[in-house]
Amino acid sequence: MQAPFASLVAPEPVGASVRLRVLSLGAGVQSTTLALMATHGEIRPMPDCAIFADTGWEPPAVYRHLAWLMAPGVLAFPVHVVSAGNIRDDLLAEARGRRRASIPAYTRTAVPAGKERPLFPKPDDRIVGLRRSSDGEDSIGMIHRHCTADYKVVPIRRKVRELTGIAGWRSPSWPVAEQWIGISLDELVRIKPSMEDWQVNRWPLVERRMTRRDCLRWLERHGYPEPPKSACIGCPFHSDAAWRRLRDEEPEAWADAVLVDRAIRTGFRGIRGTLYLHRSAVPLELADLSDGADPGQLDLWPNECEGLCGV
Repeated sequence: MQAPFASLVAPEPVGASVRLRVLSLGAGVQSTTLALMATHGEIRPMPDCAIFADTGWEPPAVYRHLAWLMAPGVLAFPVHVVSAGNIRDDLLAEARGRRRASIPAYTRTAVPAGKERPLFPKPDDRIVGLRRSSDGEDSIGMIHRHCTADYKVVPIRRKVRELTGIAGWRSPSWPVAEQWIGISLDELVRIKPSMEDWQVNRWPLVERRMTRRDCLRWLERHGYPEPPKSACIGCPFHSDAAWRRLRDEEPEAWADAVLVDRAIRTGFRGIRGTLYLHRSAVPLELADLSDGADPGQLDLWPNECEGLCGV
């Protein structure tokens, strides 16, 4: 297994056993920069291909940007699109009690009358990180998430195994694939080594000590368009600024997020409280998204430690 942080600056050679170098393409700022830098010959060796895992619920801007990246003459290597299904449809199905699609949605649960203020109700098995609501009357938690693993990691891994020729075979105990991940220097906390003996991870932007801002500067210098944020339309990790952009620039996507937010309110198995997409645990259309509404708001993207969303 690859040791954590083993190859941040000077990656160790993985030898001739590697059959495939693949770039995990989220079609956001960092992975787009990584793909274009490789095309320009600034990162070697050239990846054999890129893989985009389609959750089925990306904003229209992401699909437009992906189509541009896949157009002839943009990248020097092919892009494979894979999918494990439509996460939006699966969320609506689970809300009707039919299927499980676990995203980090927020739960609101009333504190039983007569309980002391510091006491929370016992959390459900699927809930983590309880906190008190702003009015002190309810507890707010977050569901355990499996969405990145189910809709990104698994379909990408399946495709990599297919391309390396080990699909259907016992996994080798040595690296046959190298996966490039577009984590930048300002997101070191998201770095996670490969959990597979047959694959190693590499973070070329970190090797070059490039931040997200550096990526934007590189794109501007080379005359490329600024990529959109790569995340599902209704991702609960969105900041208020991201929700505002969706509301103001992608009204149809915003309306869809509001629809799904209403639909998931109840019905999830094992959850006693009500569910919401916004971290304030109020209906999305009622959430305060104004500038400065929550200046102390934490960036939740470091919690996406797989490094395959938001890049």
